[in-house]
Amino acid sequence: MALTFAPASTLSPFRRWAALGVLAAAVLLLAIDGTVLALAVPSLTASLSPTAEQIIWIGDIYSLALAGLLALMGNLADRIGRKLVLLTGSTLFGLASLGAAFATSAESLISARLLLGVAGATLMPSTLSLIRNIFPDDAERTRAVAIWSAAFAGGSAIGPMIGGFLLEHFWWGSVFLINLPVIAVVVIAGFLLLPESKDPNPGRFDLPSALLSMLAVVPIVYAITHLASAGISPLIVACVALGLAAGMIFVRRQRRLPNPMLDVDLFRNPAFTGAVAADVVSIFGLIGLLFFFSQYLQFVRGFSPLQAGVAELPATVASVVVIGLVGVAVARLGRGRAIALSLVVAAVGLALVAPAAGQASYVWLALCLAPVGLGVGLAMTLAADAILSAAPPHKAGSVSAVTETANELGVVLGIAVLGSLITTGYRTELSLPGELPEAVRARAEDSLGSALTVLAPDSAAAQAARDAFLAAMQTTSLVAAAVILVAAGLAWWLIPSPRRPR
Repeated sequence: MALTFAPASTLSPFRRWAALGVLAAAVLLLAIDGTVLALAVPSLTASLSPTAEQIIWIGDIYSLALAGLLALMGNLADRIGRKLVLLTGSTLFGLASLGAAFATSAESLISARLLLGVAGATLMPSTLSLIRNIFPDDAERTRAVAIWSAAFAGGSAIGPMIGGFLLEHFWWGSVFLINLPVIAVVVIAGFLLLPESKDPNPGRFDLPSALLSMLAVVPIVYAITHLASAGISPLIVACVALGLAAGMIFVRRQRRLPNPMLDVDLFRNPAFTGAVAADVVSIFGLIGLLFFFSQYLQFVRGFSPLQAGVAELPATVASVVVIGLVGVAVARLGRGRAIALSLVVAAVGLALVAPAAGQASYVWLALCLAPVGLGVGLAMTLAADAILSAAPPHKAGSVSAVTETANELGVVLGIAVLGSLITTGYRTELSLPGELPEAVRARAEDSLGSALTVLAPDSAAAQAARDAFLAAMQTTSLVAAAVILVAAGLAWWLIPSPRRPR
């Protein structure tokens, strides 16, 4: 593959923004791919007959591989070339999608999902690090990151809609085949449009650091995702202990190396740490909302998967509006105050979901989703831009991996923490008639989805289950709003707010 392209700093405006379109397509694909699988689980279960443990691994293996390899792949991109890593990873992602779509057993699907996670880990830091080098101007880069963020948020929101449409008309493997046209565009257009960039003096590759980075992240992610279902167990405690110990050793090793895999001293900068925290909490709020909101729309309001996806579009549209507002926000408020204010807007939207969810008209909920999408989109954009700006261009891949790890942790925490609150609240609020058989009662108490499979749709017990889920969702949305308000305070306090000329 020839990689003799003009330096990023000399690209024409058309070439820069066309290249950004390629990078946005890549992150849009990843966001969609991360949300469609949940809808396909019933269909693939009927086709492949996986065990309960295999179903868990079909979902988990992707996130574990993605989170564990982000730091390594970001460092690799800095060393051998971000464009090369992006295009290679995209090709692998397409091949793994084919393998997943036509899997004939649970074991082969798990293997394909593992490869998808590995490929995804090459794509995410490469997209942001290329943006860092393609857009050296601060104002242009902020707008570029806004488009990147909108692609991520939009993919997360429209994924269920696309998945719902496909599953209503095709077999479960179709949710993986939708990756192929996008991959073809990314690879072909990326080869033609993207400039190559890398660290000219990367130093010696440190294998122990790579292994420690995985050991620090994977056990923690595993523990968080399984805490809700398994509770505190020896395995969960061991995973947390292993992750924390590996993280401490990783940090100590990075401080001793002349050319570290990650400059951990960046976290001594309050602005950098505050931006990472804001990024985590922004994704926490958005993905957590989409997780329980999709269930609410389908199980409580009776929407189809496609209708539920369409109903979530106000958040997507609002996140796109951020592209036009981000420059004004930084110019008028400064980065720290703009992040804080955007988180407040998102928190207000989440808090208003609680009363709106009980209204008969969906219009009130749509009005609440708009400030959530707007606030999260703006906070995520400015936080990612702050993290990128903290690193020199030749280290963009490594620092981009910090952003992506923050995003992934936000996803995991949003689903695990808010999902656990929903489950606990549902079981606390549920009041079933006493004459139900014990087996039916146990299924009904497990989750609303299980309840509606064993209870008559129009029965009093089914309505009690819906009411319990609604009450749990209202409480959870208020808790999420409170967490985001705390993050807004930290952003205001930690992140400086020099105003940038418009």
